Amino acid sequence: MTDPLMLQEARQSPDVTRRQLAENADVSRALAAAIRALKPAYAVTIARGSSDHACTVLKYALETQLGLPVASLGPSVHTLYGARLDLRGALVIAVSQSGASPDVVENVRAARESGALTVALVNVEGSDLARAAEFVLPLRGGEERAVAATKSYLASLTALLSVIADLSGDDALLRGLDALPAALEATLALEGQARDLADRYRFAENLIVLTRGLHYGVAQEAALKLKETSGIHAEAYSAAEFSHGPKRLLAEGLPVLAFTPADQAAAATRAALDALQGDGADLRTIGPASGSTLTTPGTGHGLTDTVPSALAFYLFAAHLSLARGLNPDQPPLLSKVTKTR
Repeated sequence: MTDPLMLQEARQSPDVTRRQLAENADVSRALAAAIRALKPAYAVTIARGSSDHACTVLKYALETQLGLPVASLGPSVHTLYGARLDLRGALVIAVSQSGASPDVVENVRAARESGALTVALVNVEGSDLARAAEFVLPLRGGEERAVAATKSYLASLTALLSVIADLSGDDALLRGLDALPAALEATLALEGQARDLADRYRFAENLIVLTRGLHYGVAQEAALKLKETSGIHAEAYSAAEFSHGPKRLLAEGLPVLAFTPADQAAAATRAALDALQGDGADLRTIGPASGSTLTTPGTGHGLTDTVPSALAFYLFAAHLSLARGLNPDQPPLLSKVTKTR
């Protein structure tokens, strides 16, 4: 039996990362120079779905590495309500696999007209979004046919990191990027463990996904993919926020899947998860922290650590769908490109 496209494309991620790092070097330097000249007071992201979850990771990256506040722009503010936002001097970042959604394209066009520095992270280089933005950072993922995005999401996590490393002078981040392709290759070797972990959840109907810090956008993506490929009602929370009400769900027996960072959020995440286990939570973990149920390879930097974690989850999610007798490439009611206005 041929493996589903979701698995085939996820396994391409080491080569995608190598290609992106090599082929985006010139535009990354040019973008860093433009940001340095502009000195933006804040940044805005525009995206939907998996791309918006990548923007959550980028928000943490820009705020922790550059001290640059980041807000998520609601596309409908412009396309449905007709509001023209004053984004003069802002850094506006749009992320899209297809670059075809009219609402994202129109917001980038309006932002550029208002005087923002606009950047598109996009997989289809000839797309409307690529034409609308001043700078384009190609994801370099090649054709992605699976409805469930994998390699394009992973490429969205990394596309801006060279720029951030340039602006911050963070040599550790550069080393993390250099180490990333090999770390992704090592993650692929964990597919058997991911399949075994997936078997634990084959009859789950609901699932809580938790983490802290840089991995939060990975948790959001995980919850989406569980809905998309297995029909599981999954919700992502910060482990800090979970105690403010949602923790009540543990009394109903909902299992917990958590991402375990090895960065500055590690101790707080571990303390929160230990407390949940003390309350009887059914908990399994994925991430670079030692002792995780599925321990992913570390890269030496918290930002690049998110990528093997997300890849390991994709392997888990694809095998979970198969274990439930489903085809992750054919989720009901969904198509590859969603165009919203």
